[in-house]
Amino acid sequence: MADADVVEIEQLLARYAVGMTKDDIEAVMDVFTSDGTYSAFGETYTLEDFPALVAAAPKGVFLTGTPALVLNVDTGKGEQPLCFVEQTTHDMRIGYYTDTYRRTDNGWRLQTRSMTFLRRSGARDAGRAHNPLRPPPSARSSD
Repeated sequence: MADADVVEIEQLLARYAVGMTKDDIEAVMDVFTSDGTYSAFGETYTLEDFPALVAAAPKGVFLTGTPALVLNVDTGKGEQPLCFVEQTTHDMRIGYYTDTYRRTDNGWRLQTRSMTFLRRSGARDAGRAHNPLRPPPSARSSD
């Protein structure tokens, strides 16, 4: 694992967190491969779903920790802790992302990102599927 690759992926993940914090969907989508997906709430979403998914999400600050990475030549995987603080209530959500990465012509990109929430009960899960404001994945996403 080359130091330059680690720094590039850390910066990629920082751009994701800053993009989500600033509600900048273009910046968020730019860190994914063209066939990238995000999984949470019992669903998997493709890039075409991201604008509606992010629009329905609460706004706030995405605080991420240093990722734990395992990289090969052109692929990799990793995990990254997350603490989200909602802007208007300061309610907090904690958990971690599980990622896969792929080197592209534009550098390293997220290929898949899935969220695991850590609950007060001690449970760990992919999120509550019942939020009526969250759009379902497009038909292409659920194939």
